[in-house]
Order: sequence, then C-alpha cells, then structure tokens
Amino acid sequence: NSGSSCEKCDFETDLCEAFHELNLQPGWIRRNGQSGVGPPYSDHNGNDSAYFLSLSSKMGASSATLRTNVFLPTDDEHICQITFHYWISQRSGTLIVGLQKHSEDTITNIWQDSGELQNQWKADTIMINTTEKYEV
Repeated sequence: NSGSSCEKCDFETDLCEAFHELNLQPGWIRRNGQSGVGPPYSDHNGNDSAYFLSLSSKMGASSATLRTNVFLPTDDEHICQITFHYWISQRSGTLIVGLQKHSEDTITNIWQDSGELQNQWKADTIMINTTEKYEV
C-alpha cells in the first residue's frame, strides 16, 4: 500500500474493514441517536442519524470486547496511529484499549479512560509500534 493507508470507520453501513461480525461480542449494538435507547442522542458531529457502536444497557455490570482484524507489523515508516471517538455515560465503567501481539497469549492494556468527563464525546489517538502482527 503506497502512500496513506488511512481507513475511516464510521459504522454507517456496517462494521467497516476493522471489525468482523464475529468479533462483535454480545452487548455491542450498531445504532444511532434516534434509536430510542438513550444517550448519546447524536454522534460526535451532532448528527442524530449517524451510526456508532454502543454497549447495550442490558449488559449490566459485565464487560464486552470489540476486536479488530489482524494488523501487519509496523516499522519506521509505518507506525500505526488509531484515532477514535468515544462516549462514556454515567452508568458505565472503563473503556480500555488492549494490544495483542501474535506471539503472546495475553492482551496488554495500552490506553484507558474511566470517564471523569462523562456524557460527552471525546477523541483520543493511540500510537502502536510492533515488529509482529497484532490485533487491537
């Protein structure tokens, strides 16, 4: 892939290239602000018909994972940068981003937010640099 290999995932039509349906654990739903589920009532741009992934309130206190497809190793020219928008409501716990390298059985937590600023959209960017294939 020459040049920028940026992919934008907005969940408008599906789960994008990044996620497989199989990687969507029970509890995650694809919805928009008009769905009647509760906040958020729009996406990070204020669009109430735009789609995002949401953790179902029926999940209660349990956790659910969202797993990407396999990414290829990075190098000096290709450091992986992932920017994402997220919303944490008053009821929820902690959003964690983990990295699983293919040589390891464990997932290493590389980012987390437990929502001091709740009920608003926030954005963050994480950088990943690894010499082997990995999932996030």
